[in-house]
Amino acid sequence: MRIVFDFGGVVFRWHPASFLARVWPHRIETLEQGAQVASVFFQNYGGDWGLFDQGLIGADEVVRRISARTGWPRGEVEQVVRAVPEELMPIPATVVLIRDLKAAGHTLHFLSNMPEPYADHLSQTYPLTEWFESGLFSGRVKQIKPGAEIFAMAERHFGAAPQELVFLDDHPANVDAALSRDWQSFLFTDAASARRELVSRRLLSA
Repeated sequence: MRIVFDFGGVVFRWHPASFLARVWPHRIETLEQGAQVASVFFQNYGGDWGLFDQGLIGADEVVRRISARTGWPRGEVEQVVRAVPEELMPIPATVVLIRDLKAAGHTLHFLSNMPEPYADHLSQTYPLTEWFESGLFSGRVKQIKPGAEIFAMAERHFGAAPQELVFLDDHPANVDAALSRDWQSFLFTDAASARRELVSRRLLSA
């Protein structure tokens, strides 16, 4: 079977509320405030940030647009954009899950909404080619989840029929988009529950 991993919040740490609280302590005192600011900053990964994710605008332009839209100083917005790579640290339990799935004989791929600068950082910093046979970053292919085209591109790129693909993602819309194309898919909340789900599907032994 071919197992497809999302990256942010699945393979790599991505918790916008705590991330923003760390980068902007002068603006954010609680995780609740962090979540509110994150919804404005990242626009639920639509808007300006969605264009950045999709590789249609670069880092300088997304900084300019977010600053203009929100009134936050450009230097502070740039501070957040520059700090994202250090937030994207591997989640140890997911790395173990990846190794166990490979040991069980499965082929692993990734499908990630990721701006090009961060995709480059991850590719250069972590052993992606050791963990995954192949993968697609939205910023490089100029398409984005949950759009149908990136899933179609993934099927072609992975050389797999939809029914052969098992997709783990932490956003319900992306899971639903995969299911609509006849992928097997489920919502990732943490590595332990994902492991239990994979065991229940007989893709891993208990």
